[in-house]
Amino acid sequence: MGHAGAAAAAVRYLGHGPVKPPARPRLRCVPADERAPEAGRAPEDERAPVDPAEFRRVLGNFASGVTVVTAPAPRDGPGPAGFACQSFASLSLDPPLVCFMVGRASTTWPRIARAGVFCVNVLGAGQDELCRAFAVSGADKFAGVAHDPAPVSGAPRLAGAVAWIDCAVHAVHTGGDHLIVVGRVTALGTDGTDRPLLFHRGRFARLADD
Repeated sequence: MGHAGAAAAAVRYLGHGPVKPPARPRLRCVPADERAPEAGRAPEDERAPVDPAEFRRVLGNFASGVTVVTAPAPRDGPGPAGFACQSFASLSLDPPLVCFMVGRASTTWPRIARAGVFCVNVLGAGQDELCRAFAVSGADKFAGVAHDPAPVSGAPRLAGAVAWIDCAVHAVHTGGDHLIVVGRVTALGTDGTDRPLLFHRGRFARLADD
């Protein structure tokens, strides 16, 4: 399926009004048979002649923060959802928007999409192991993890995170082998007491002392 077909299947815009409580989403996840021909890869007509290993090596020189994106548990289903996410950024001040990128083959994204809301937890410098736990598929990622509900979405707000951003899903766009999820910020906060966890050249890093 080409870009236009994938976009038609994946991109849905949600309401832009206040979310109290969050409305049930009108977003439709990309089902398996509508994804790229090879799970987790972009359609053939979107691929550029760039070696994937070289792409990863060069782009790894861009240091980023590390987050865990969470969604609340459904009323009649399993527990809350969450995954480690390096691809997160602020997007707009007015209206307040953020975005994160998630692989098309992600098993966590459909649960976030169904919830229609999420919370971005910006991890602190000592939360390497917490990040690793949320990067694993199939495990109970919240076992032994202290958290409380974010004020608007109810998504898990992880203890020890240096900042949290509570959001409603605003829009979803296709982007090669990933989806670009835009969230409208409904609440946010920080404790301001710790340094962030960083990721650089394939490993965790920390800000140097002043």
